[in-house]
Amino acid sequence: MASTTAQLRASAFLPSIGRNPERLVSLDVYRGLTVAGMILVTDPGTYSAVYPPLLHASWNGWTPTDMIFPSFLFISGIAMTLSFASRTARGESRIRIASHLFRRALLLILIGLILNGFPLFNLHTLRIPGILQRIALCYLGGGLLCLACTPKGASRSDEQVASHTSSRVIMILWVIFAILAGYWLLLKFFPVPGFGPGRLDSLGNLSAYIDRAVFKTSHLWAYGLTPGYGVTYDPEGLLSTLPALTNLLAGILVGEWLRTKSVKGRRILSIVFIGVVLFIAGRLLDPLMPINKRIYTPTFALLSIGFGMVAFSLCYWIVDICRWRWWTPPALVFGSNAILAFGLSTIITSLFDQIRVGSGRLPIHGWVYAHLCLPWLSPVNASLTYAIAIVLLNLAIITPLYRKGIFLRI
Repeated sequence: MASTTAQLRASAFLPSIGRNPERLVSLDVYRGLTVAGMILVTDPGTYSAVYPPLLHASWNGWTPTDMIFPSFLFISGIAMTLSFASRTARGESRIRIASHLFRRALLLILIGLILNGFPLFNLHTLRIPGILQRIALCYLGGGLLCLACTPKGASRSDEQVASHTSSRVIMILWVIFAILAGYWLLLKFFPVPGFGPGRLDSLGNLSAYIDRAVFKTSHLWAYGLTPGYGVTYDPEGLLSTLPALTNLLAGILVGEWLRTKSVKGRRILSIVFIGVVLFIAGRLLDPLMPINKRIYTPTFALLSIGFGMVAFSLCYWIVDICRWRWWTPPALVFGSNAILAFGLSTIITSLFDQIRVGSGRLPIHGWVYAHLCLPWLSPVNASLTYAIAIVLLNLAIITPLYRKGIFLRI
């Protein structure tokens, strides 16, 4: 079992890890930073005392926390491009790659449902949408589009390669535009039954209406509340997954650019410039369509794509160009076992909220915060300390696997 497991790789979102000097280490580092960020912001000591940047925007607007999940999708798109290119060069057929896409997507959805239900597994209130479910749908959609734009057989000349790459880039750009423009029109003008067009609140927007109709409120996010109406929406709903797909597609385009023979510095400057333009565009269009992660408005998609481009470029410049890597080991541990780290953190959080200890029968979460953090620190710093401790706990569990070369593959 150990020898088999040691060969497993987290290649659902990245090419296999090796000692290739040309490998973009920044891919693993940036992915690891996003995973660590996910754990940090979902595990405060108490949500009543949290630094504002570590909270999601309550509805309209954005915070650094809102950029974490889109960044994960963006980096997955980059890794997908490099992985597909490597597999195609080895002679793998599109049918074989597509079958892997479907298998991985189904496994991610299954894992997401299991994590949503853990530890009680009440099927009457099981949340059906979720983070892994959205990743699965975006991964499948982006992967199939990328394959559809890839010609059969290997190209035999640089001219053919350049032509095929250019066609793929143009097609993906058109798809991104169509998704964002179409979603904008739907949110603005589709007459939602019982509410009418243009409602962008948590009750009357089209995305929330579809999720309530498809899943019923008992299977949506328990905290997707509208005052006076109870649960009304899910931030990882069906329709809003379409604009989320554009983050992954943008990553595919950046991956194509990274594969070109241009000078590394020029690549980075180009990506940063486009990222800044998109970020500013999202901000400027905010009066026409509010920036909102909960329903993933087109302005939020533009802003988060721009953020991802700039943040990844900075990581790429530090790690792969300047090769300042002394600080990267913790990020590499998380990045090389991203799905395992996410799943493990979800399990730990659920158990710490369920298992009660001490004379007051507090959950482990509350006991540690109240007895080990709060007596020495202000509430907001105690809450942050607890979150950092959970990140370090996850890191401590996963590090031995990384050192032994054990990476989860789905």
